[in-house]
Amino acid sequence: MSHNIETRLWINGQFVDSKGGKTFDLYNPATETLVCKLPSANQEDIDYAVSCAKKAQKGWAALSAAARSAVMKKMADLLRKGGEKLAWLEAQSMGRPISGYGNDVQSGARHFEYFAGLGESLGGTTSLNTPGHLNFSIRQPFGVVAGIIPWNVPIIMACLKIAPAVAAGNAIILKSSEKAPLTSIHLASLTKEAGFPDGLINVVSGAGDTGKILAEHMEIRKIAFTGSTRTGRLIQKAAADSNLKNVTLELGGKSPTIVFEDADLEKAVASSVFSLQINAGQICMASTRLYVQETIAEKFLEKYKKSFSNVKHGDPLDSSTTMGPMADDIQGRTVASYLDIGKKEAKVVLGGERVEGLKGHFFQPTIFTEAPETSRINKEEIFGPVLVFHTFKTEEEAIERANDTEYGLYAAVFTKDIDRAMRVAKALEAGSVAINTNSPMHAQDMPFGGWKSSGVGREKSAQALEVWTEVKAIILKHD
Repeated sequence: MSHNIETRLWINGQFVDSKGGKTFDLYNPATETLVCKLPSANQEDIDYAVSCAKKAQKGWAALSAAARSAVMKKMADLLRKGGEKLAWLEAQSMGRPISGYGNDVQSGARHFEYFAGLGESLGGTTSLNTPGHLNFSIRQPFGVVAGIIPWNVPIIMACLKIAPAVAAGNAIILKSSEKAPLTSIHLASLTKEAGFPDGLINVVSGAGDTGKILAEHMEIRKIAFTGSTRTGRLIQKAAADSNLKNVTLELGGKSPTIVFEDADLEKAVASSVFSLQINAGQICMASTRLYVQETIAEKFLEKYKKSFSNVKHGDPLDSSTTMGPMADDIQGRTVASYLDIGKKEAKVVLGGERVEGLKGHFFQPTIFTEAPETSRINKEEIFGPVLVFHTFKTEEEAIERANDTEYGLYAAVFTKDIDRAMRVAKALEAGSVAINTNSPMHAQDMPFGGWKSSGVGREKSAQALEVWTEVKAIILKHD
């Protein structure tokens, strides 16, 4: 299986070279070989994309919601048909095994389908509360908006930015991650066949400098970013310092899972292990802190170790590979550094080393125990296949320790006691709480986002469509 690789910017319905000529290298993290060179979009490129987007947006917004919906549904079909190439590109750019990539393609396609339907019901409110007046509100698109996506699940994130934005009538400029830009570029090429107007969806590549241009641009009225909390703060500051553009941020996590003694251990182990095995732990809502009641801790840990260690490292293009490498050299060195830190702070009971005999940054599934709550491996986002395992005595203790973090993206609780499940779910400080399941499980019609330092605003659900619109109140006086 081999495919051609497109590297250029997608602006105004066609591939174009960057006006600046600056490029960056993309390496295959599994083989450490150069895949290609890609352009870094500069100010002139972004200005051109904004100009094209402004022209396309007015005509798109003037279409009926049903007409926009039809184009979006065709886009979903094209994504599904192109799944094999998308999987190949992702394996090349960030080492994602093809064995589990089909779920990403399905998820991306569903975003287009869901928001296609939801866009047809977008509306406002009416009021007769003021005598002599019929008052109502309407929702209108911002105009030109931007999205910046991460490298870990780029096709899902690209669709989650583009679909609600265009369903609401906007034109969008999407910046891919410099670590995994290839699937976004291929997605862009499908937009023309789907029937989107030239200039409505533009895709550019580049690193932080390109993102900064988007965040500061005076003609972009909204930006949505998914990535690290550190970068999210920079995006928000740049937006505030420029034109106070609307900002949605989906940021990092250090997600806790609480397992009570009455839980179904087999289900708790299976779903919690999957949460951390998928994408080699490079998932923002991965279950990386596990709190298990003391009475079952030893039994649970043994089951978890057996299941967690059952992976096959290797070539991401081999369908038998279940765990790939870290996405690049930087992430690989980051995980290696945390393993060294963890060995000083806690006890290793599984893994803790690189995988021998392979190029690239492959790591063994790793479990630390006896880590203090204040330890770095327990507080900081590692973004690798690394678990910190704790035990607890009481419900109150488990909740307090689970909430002792600046993150609040996702949490999970396992128990057969529905009253306790709801008590704990309400007490956990997270934007999403799973009961008797675990991340990445979520629902298309439920809002997704973080509390505390894990973000601002929501994606998915009807709320995700609304955040891509401005609200206008209209006051109509009648006789």
